[in-house]
Amino acid sequence: MKIIENKSRPVIQMGIGVVLVLLSALGIFYLVMRPPLADFKFITYFFSTASFVVILAGFLAFHFGWLRNLPRIRWAVFGTYAISSLITFLTIWLAARLMFASEHDFLLGMILLFFSSGINLILGYYFSQALTQRISSLRNTLREVQGGNLATRALVSGRDEVAELANTFNSFVDQLQTVERKKKELDTLRRDLIAWVGHDLQTPLASIRAIVEALADDMVDDRSTRERYLRTAKRELQALSSLLDDLFELSQLDAGGIKLELQRNSMTDLISDALESFSALSQERGITLDGAIEAEVDPVVMDAKRIGRVIDNLISNALRFTPEGGNVRVLARPAAEGVEVEIRDSGQGFDPDDLPYLFDRFFRGEKSRNRETGGVGLGLAIAKGFVEAHGGHIDAQSIPEGGSSFRFTIPA
Repeated sequence: MKIIENKSRPVIQMGIGVVLVLLSALGIFYLVMRPPLADFKFITYFFSTASFVVILAGFLAFHFGWLRNLPRIRWAVFGTYAISSLITFLTIWLAARLMFASEHDFLLGMILLFFSSGINLILGYYFSQALTQRISSLRNTLREVQGGNLATRALVSGRDEVAELANTFNSFVDQLQTVERKKKELDTLRRDLIAWVGHDLQTPLASIRAIVEALADDMVDDRSTRERYLRTAKRELQALSSLLDDLFELSQLDAGGIKLELQRNSMTDLISDALESFSALSQERGITLDGAIEAEVDPVVMDAKRIGRVIDNLISNALRFTPEGGNVRVLARPAAEGVEVEIRDSGQGFDPDDLPYLFDRFFRGEKSRNRETGGVGLGLAIAKGFVEAHGGHIDAQSIPEGGSSFRFTIPA
């Protein structure tokens, strides 16, 4: 966006100010001194000429950019004090020459004027130094940030525009630091994605390749062995299909391309179907899987397919980390926000240090990437994405008596 500078506005404001001072001075002179008409005309002419000179100097300074083009702000500030002192000195000197009758009074007035002008210049230099030191500090901090040191911050002192600029600069650096941190996290995540997905694709593909080569070379003659090989290949293909589905769902969530089919559905039916689909797996592992649904839960306005996926992911996660003889329980109850669903297990729970990262993609509390103890680490991230797409919330907590609890809410 192009910024258009209005050069005439400062000159107009200065001109209005000078005219107001001129009129005020003439009014005070007339009311206090009650001068003869000739003297009043002379003072009016004299003040008007001085005012014109000031306005002309200001116009030339702004028009040609004299102040703006100076290499140091202190020169501009100190120069302004110097010019105003010079104009004041010349004005009073000329007035004294024209009006003072006594040479003694004239010399005394000039000495006093010289003293006041000197004090004015010293104050101007001091104020210019104080201002430029703060600006120089901000400039040095900016160079530090430009050099890559995002930990540095500008010193904020005072409540003026420079302090406001320093605060704004610090907020900007905070945002840069956040962006840089997220960039590093994304770079790490991208590298991990390639490594982890490559690992989780390579393992089933290697297994399928070995099975296909064995069958193609007629190395397996036994019918039962062939069927077992085919079942293994089918299982590995299902694992690949599930991984690709997860990656596709995740890409849609990232792109904001999830279109929910919101309808009045039964949460009871979703949970019952999920319990039925996992019953064989839970029995095989010796885990008790059941559920309890309170009254007045249904109907729920939701995308049944996506919320069903959330429940499946959470139950699968609970079964994976629950030992033989344990139990997994699914609960549904009305809540202030709408409907709350909880999946509770009696497993080993999770490390409290892992809680902030449980729903991050590719995060796994078990670091070995063993397929027996977990997938690629997308299930909880996808569950969070689907719940939040409904405007809901999902969280987790450790159960004091052992195990963990994952809960999500769907707004009414």
